[in-house]
Amino acid sequence: MSIFQAVLFDLDGTLVDSEPRSRAAWAKLFHTHSVPCDAALLATFSGRRGHDVMAEHAHAFPAARSIDSLLEEAFGYYFGPDMPSIVAVPGAIELVSRLRETHVPMGIVSSGLRDHVQSILEGIGIAHHFDVLVTSDDVQHGKPSPEGYLKACAKLRIDPTRALAFEDAPAGIAAAKAAGMTCVALTTTQRLQALEHADAVVTDFTQIPWPLALP
Repeated sequence: MSIFQAVLFDLDGTLVDSEPRSRAAWAKLFHTHSVPCDAALLATFSGRRGHDVMAEHAHAFPAARSIDSLLEEAFGYYFGPDMPSIVAVPGAIELVSRLRETHVPMGIVSSGLRDHVQSILEGIGIAHHFDVLVTSDDVQHGKPSPEGYLKACAKLRIDPTRALAFEDAPAGIAAAKAAGMTCVALTTTQRLQALEHADAVVTDFTQIPWPLALP
């Protein structure tokens, strides 16, 4: 069994169930511009930076639209009043609170923008628990690159091999493993088969043992 010196969390789809809102916003963007889009395509966006996603698909949109303007439009849909609500994944707040009570260093490594990450964490009341936030604003290469996880570990002065990551998407799992971390995946947004490279897979945080010691 391993006792971890730090715990890092992805945000969207991991700590919070925001994937339905994200996919609805992306779908609205694509449909507004008559660009083909289905559930299988949207699933490939999970865990990745919006800029990286749009860079792959911008050619299908009107030539006059820049990647930044398309992202701004998508974010506008994301925060629209008709979007699905964002709630904490079962057991997430309890685990984060326990880790804080026992003084375990914690961080967020998210593909979202900093303002988005901060807003969601404040919305579920746990923003003050985290020592480090690494977002898409802080990296040159998004997940599956390990850059975000390596930066978070460096800021915490923790060897990545002694840190645990929680993720929900293949890109995030690949990033954590490339950084040398142990990674536990949640089946909140993906089928079990898509999470095969994680060290362990759980349904949600209610299945995480306490004290936190995992293979």
